[in-house]
Amino acid sequence: MRKEETRTKCLYDLSHTAAKELLERFTYPWEALPHIKEFILALGASLPGDEYEKRGETVWVHRTANVFASAYLGENIIIGKDTEVRHGAFLRGNALIGEGAVVGNSTELKNVILFDKVQVPHYNYVGDSILGYRAHMGAGSITSNVKSDQKPVKVHAEDGDIETGMKKFGAMLGDHVEVGCGSVLNPGTVVGRNSNIYPLSSVRSCVDADSIYKRQGETARRREMPV
Repeated sequence: MRKEETRTKCLYDLSHTAAKELLERFTYPWEALPHIKEFILALGASLPGDEYEKRGETVWVHRTANVFASAYLGENIIIGKDTEVRHGAFLRGNALIGEGAVVGNSTELKNVILFDKVQVPHYNYVGDSILGYRAHMGAGSITSNVKSDQKPVKVHAEDGDIETGMKKFGAMLGDHVEVGCGSVLNPGTVVGRNSNIYPLSSVRSCVDADSIYKRQGETARRREMPV
């Protein structure tokens, strides 16, 4: 994946997120991460009361959403239409969750944008990340958002590194990405649209669109496209 392929317009169809206005401001999607909180607060204040229930000062839940009583909702959260937040989910804060999404049991979210129809249904950690339309993370798969040496995260593209200047940056998953069970997406991972990650993978760089990631340095092209 080249630098230009990591741009927002290459990874996402912005018609499938309430964060369209935010993401349109930036060349690269990770540039939006420091602004998620302020965007949620502004958007939440504009949401119609007949459609969204306000819970506390900075949490808005669509009245058709199914939020289990045992789920924890922190601060600065918007939960979209027909979304399900299951037993024991831990929404720490700064989470914009799209329509028809699934946030599963023991899943933790922090500083994220989940597009419509995203599924993080079983034991997932998603932090400082953006997941595109219909992206799915298999059971136990996580985004690692801080490097072990605590240094700023770089995006490793084929034609050179992109300096992000961020110490906390998980993964950017394009539309229709499938992540296999038990996988770790290391800081600065970018996965192009319509790609699959094998189970138990450790992904450390960029994955081309329309591909199957088997292991570091080994990918194959997908033969069919999702409907």
